[in-house]
Amino acid sequence: MDESFSVEEEGETSDTGSEMKLLAHDKKALRPPLPEEEVVEEGDASTSNPNLTDTPPKNEKEEEGEQDSEQDDPTGLEGAAFHSRLPFDKMSALEASCFPDINVAPPQTQKVFLHIRNRVLQLWLDNPKQQLLLESTIPLVEPPYNSDVNLVTRVHSFLERQGYINFGIFKRLKPLPVNKKGRAIVIGAGIAGLAAAQQMQQFGMEVVILEARDRVGGRIATFRKGNYIADLGAMVVTGLGGNPVTVLSKQINMELHKIRQKCPLYESNGGTVPKDKDEMVEREFNRLLEATSYLSHQLDFNFANSKPVSLGQALEWVIKLQEKNVKEKQVQHWKAVIALQDRLKANQARMLTVKDQIKELHHQHKELVESKAQRDITQEFVVRSKQRDLSIACKEWDQLAEQQKEIEEKLHELEASPPSDVYLSSRDRQILDWHFANLEFANATPLSTLSLKHWDQDDDFEFTGSHLTVRNGYSCVPVALSEGLDIKLNTAVRQIRYSCKGVEVLTSNARNHGNPMTYKGDVVLCTLPLGVLKQSTAMNSQGMPNSVQFVPPLPDWKVSAIQRLGFGNLNKVVLCFERIFWDPSANLFGHVGSTTASRGELFLFWNLYRAPVLLALVAGEAAAIMENVSDDVIVGRCIAVLKGIFGNSAVPQPKETVVTR
Repeated sequence: MDESFSVEEEGETSDTGSEMKLLAHDKKALRPPLPEEEVVEEGDASTSNPNLTDTPPKNEKEEEGEQDSEQDDPTGLEGAAFHSRLPFDKMSALEASCFPDINVAPPQTQKVFLHIRNRVLQLWLDNPKQQLLLESTIPLVEPPYNSDVNLVTRVHSFLERQGYINFGIFKRLKPLPVNKKGRAIVIGAGIAGLAAAQQMQQFGMEVVILEARDRVGGRIATFRKGNYIADLGAMVVTGLGGNPVTVLSKQINMELHKIRQKCPLYESNGGTVPKDKDEMVEREFNRLLEATSYLSHQLDFNFANSKPVSLGQALEWVIKLQEKNVKEKQVQHWKAVIALQDRLKANQARMLTVKDQIKELHHQHKELVESKAQRDITQEFVVRSKQRDLSIACKEWDQLAEQQKEIEEKLHELEASPPSDVYLSSRDRQILDWHFANLEFANATPLSTLSLKHWDQDDDFEFTGSHLTVRNGYSCVPVALSEGLDIKLNTAVRQIRYSCKGVEVLTSNARNHGNPMTYKGDVVLCTLPLGVLKQSTAMNSQGMPNSVQFVPPLPDWKVSAIQRLGFGNLNKVVLCFERIFWDPSANLFGHVGSTTASRGELFLFWNLYRAPVLLALVAGEAAAIMENVSDDVIVGRCIAVLKGIFGNSAVPQPKETVVTR
């Protein structure tokens, strides 16, 4: 990864960048996917389980009035492999490493392995609420594939060890071992720490989680007050195809709701952007992204002045090239007009000359013809010569007249359809900036901090299907995953001591910095946010880390990676009202800013919950600027934007508000 550039990871209160990417090259983030993109998820992953992927309730789909236009995900054994993120008909690199004997075996042996693996996955996905035991698996693997019990055992153990089966929240059919296999300390009760702790506990380890906050979930945080609900952090399930959240959604109560595609754009005057204008600018937006991709991957233009080029730089350069191209077209246009005018002028001058010639020849010919004197042979020759010259002149006149008509038509055509004076009008640029803000939301960082070469490197790993939201709040996931775990809340980690003999983690109370404690274990799993790790690897004026101290210090290669890796900033404003005054049929509506600098300010509003709640987004440079603005000012700005769209009398004051930072 190029130094100094962000990857798709956000600040602590924002959605994960990759989470919001419906597709890296268009409006993937804020507006729903285009028809050819991921529009409707949920194909069956198993012929024996029609509910392997959660399909939106029928009445909800009828309410939305939208047709599924995407291809169904594979089903049966192929679907089981697909939803487990494994190739159906070949071994993965990890499998080849863990099963070297199978990897070098004849193709028929590999086919047996793959069938067993896919069948075990299918059995788990058919019923992920219950532990899949080896004893239950062997009889359900069809003959002759179950003849090699040892291979079935190895495959089951591998899939369980790697977390492909028996993960999440499920009923154990075998009790956990009394004698623990070791003690693990997990730092951080976010989704990563909770999932890992659950898995290690299922493996028979003793696990304790240390969390500095007074809640679990980390960046998954749901605001709840009365009937109001809103996700302050992670909010969107970016497709269920191949997504382990699909399994979790069947293990716990997740009210998944497909995000509707309708997303009107409102300008600052309250009017909606016309459809043809919106589509035109969107096409140009995608063309610009294609051009930057060509620069990077085809021309290998990724450095300028020995510094890596950002996506934002490349986009602005391409825009300037397009503006230059427009001016060049204007110059060529007027050059063509001038050339035609010169031709017309020359043609008309020649016509005047020919006209005079015709008059003179006609006069001379008439005098000779009307002369009563008898003409000799010489005079007859002169008469006929004048007649011939007159005929030639008349033909030339006709040709010149035809040429004049053609030139005038071409000139009229050019003058009637001059090229555009500008590449983008101010209005076009505002709409384009909305799309740029959308892209900054998708990556949770300004485009100026995204690597031109690597910004979309995760495209190949995206899940398939519609994007969905969790109507009962995404926090239901970490809350469910925390059940049965030993979690120490309000416990801030101060120091991590590690050696080949084990680990010691020194903590204190996160609120008053008192009550020091030391936790000992065999291993420590650190799931601290990147921002905290950056603080931990940076020294203060006393030469001590600004946050968690590692003893011994982390190796240089790891410190370098932490320092070079970037994360962005994305903030939300939750507005809870007494009543709905917006279009309830739209999950999204956009607000087109007036300047490039403010393009990410409140550029998108979400309507996702049953209660009258709007969630406004602040992305890009605006997210950093608004960090230093008071909540009252931000909320006031939100209300002003909404009144500009819906009218002063239509927008009441919110009953509850939350501003993330």
